Amino acid sequence: MGFSTDAIHVGQEPDPATGAIVVPIYQTSTFVQEELGKHKGYEYARTSNPTRAALERNLAALERGRFGFAFASGMAAINALMTLFKPGDHIVAGHNLYGGTFRLFEHVLKDSRLSFSYTDTCRLEEVERAFRPNVPLLYIETPTNPVMEITDIAAAARLAHEHGALLAVDNTFMSPYFQRPLELGADIVIHSTTKYLNGHSDGIGGAVILNDAELAARLKFIQNAAGAILGPFDSWLVLRGVKTLAVRMERHNSNGLAVARHLAAHPKVKRVYHPGLPTHPQHELAKRQMTGFGGMLAFESGSLENARTVLKSVRLCSLAESLGGVETLISHPATMTHAIVPPEERHRLGITDGLVRVSVGIEDVEDIIGDLEQALGKM
Repeated sequence: MGFSTDAIHVGQEPDPATGAIVVPIYQTSTFVQEELGKHKGYEYARTSNPTRAALERNLAALERGRFGFAFASGMAAINALMTLFKPGDHIVAGHNLYGGTFRLFEHVLKDSRLSFSYTDTCRLEEVERAFRPNVPLLYIETPTNPVMEITDIAAAARLAHEHGALLAVDNTFMSPYFQRPLELGADIVIHSTTKYLNGHSDGIGGAVILNDAELAARLKFIQNAAGAILGPFDSWLVLRGVKTLAVRMERHNSNGLAVARHLAAHPKVKRVYHPGLPTHPQHELAKRQMTGFGGMLAFESGSLENARTVLKSVRLCSLAESLGGVETLISHPATMTHAIVPPEERHRLGITDGLVRVSVGIEDVEDIIGDLEQALGKM
């Protein structure tokens, strides 16, 4: 079946008990058993819940994976993934990670059991030099947050496998509609379902999708043992959101490209980061491994004062953390999403005090451009 058909139907079959076309919210903590050792497939809701199971099937199908696991947040999903590895293991990661991922790696996991190194995954020769005997995982985001760097997933997978390591890809920015890392050779895909998969800014969640049965069994054990599961109502919200993922992503994509082109031609904008622009250094790679460019972009205003003016002056765009909702969100990475990253490292990555990130929504694009235009006019 096609992507849109799978999004609407896989895991979302009519309820066999009532015929309800929408998956029910099984808001229950436990399940009555007929007798000792005999139940209907569910015992306790932390271990498994029918609503969550429906979502996990759905997301696995969309990423063309065999196994899916839903967690209480994107960070809970990443933390569960990292629990697969043993003390003393060294993780090679991209140098431009979401600030929350960097915080987890550097200020939680590094203090306890794992070590990390960060490298420019756009330059695989640098990644090659970072490998050592105790590296079980290469962890990347592509495109990166917020400067939209693109990593060649197929090449990164080959390199990781040559060194006996797995490749994990955070696919939050693109969603499985525009990019499917497992089909390009990756072993594990991570999502913050809070973002495009849910798409309506009304739920927090995360997911891990993979194909390896042994890894899946270990991750299922961790999910149950640690308990950071996605609740039934939030699972239902994502199931609701995924049904319109294809049409939403098409609008995010067209709006995002139109806004990026407008900003790139604006005399007060120093630089625009968007993989759909021919000026993007990995534009050709983006066209090969993605079927669209998504709705995320960032632009350089030139200074903190300029950024503050824009953020204070927008009327339609909402100044807020997060991304991927139907509404346009605008933010300041240096003081919001990436505040935990040391200033010198932020500036090295291009996350300057003047950088503004935009999650372009699905409103009428003329209204989004008009709002940014009047805000830039205040600079």
